[in-house]
Amino acid sequence: MIIGVPKEIKNNESRVSMTPAGVFELVKNNHTVYIQSNAGEGSGFLNDDYQKAGAIILDTIGQVYAISEMIVKVKEPIIEEYELIQEGQIVFTYFHFASSESLTRAMMKAKAVCIAYETVENEEGSLPLLTPMSEVAGRLAIQQGAKYLEKPVKGRGVLLGGVPGVAPGKVLILGAGVVGIQAAKMAAGLGAHVTIMDINMKRLRYVNDVMPPHVVTEFSNEYNIRKHIKTHDLIIGGVLLKGAKAPNLITRDMLKEMRPGTVIVDVAVDQGGCVETTRPTTHEDPVYIIDDVVHYSVANMPGAVPCTSTIALTNVTLAYILKLATLGWKAACDTDASLKKGLNIIAGTVVYKEINEAFGWK
Repeated sequence: MIIGVPKEIKNNESRVSMTPAGVFELVKNNHTVYIQSNAGEGSGFLNDDYQKAGAIILDTIGQVYAISEMIVKVKEPIIEEYELIQEGQIVFTYFHFASSESLTRAMMKAKAVCIAYETVENEEGSLPLLTPMSEVAGRLAIQQGAKYLEKPVKGRGVLLGGVPGVAPGKVLILGAGVVGIQAAKMAAGLGAHVTIMDINMKRLRYVNDVMPPHVVTEFSNEYNIRKHIKTHDLIIGGVLLKGAKAPNLITRDMLKEMRPGTVIVDVAVDQGGCVETTRPTTHEDPVYIIDDVVHYSVANMPGAVPCTSTIALTNVTLAYILKLATLGWKAACDTDASLKKGLNIIAGTVVYKEINEAFGWK
């Protein structure tokens, strides 16, 4: 199969969908890989690295789309790419359709085969292609949250770890999934007091078993959330509903109950956010303030550390890319139940239930 890797053009997105090592494996298996010139530069991979691995370098994004049977990306196509996508072309990337009706309609119009990383699901119910980026985002959430708690950027002026004689900062984490667990690890490592909330008691028991004593668990409901937002310095939104829009656990009126300078990092922004006042931001302009509460909601958080993120992503996507390239999407999905769950749109038709539900479509 002919596989194309375009340069990501979303604002401040420096990741690339494939490392030279990934290219090498595909070429070794008799596939052809076209890479847009300088696509990997932001992640530390040069054209020469890809050529040595067997890729062919093309100058423009249009050339890559025009020649490829399968496009492998990191982020969802943006408006400039809509017209480049061809009927029947496989597009394998993070889509997060439930948060964007305009993107969904554009891909329906293109009549491509859209396979979403974030809905590929294995037998245990975990999401193997979303997990590494969730791990990165969860850890980054604490790193960024700690920075924006500083007074010069309008935070409360709190050091998460505290110092001798001064109590540590308090971190509230909504969701005990991959993002929440990784955020809790980082916050606990800094010495912060951490409260992690979820509606899944099995997850809370796991957290209680593996985390140190200064990470405490509590069942998630509106009463408990309202109680904790009054006293916590940093709030992490890490709730995920597979393929669906995230629920609003913090509403606009709740902001007035928080102390000025409280920081919210909404990692769920790709799925619409779990805070009502969340709107997507960029690495270039990452924060905004509502009711004296600092909101950080960058829609591609792992793009801040592209070298780490690109390698982590290729580690998990390559096996699926190889299967799609070798068998074609129909046979690959028929023989791999987890990959089949990644099918979101086929030839203009939405085939993933949660997307139709998000927009009230039948």
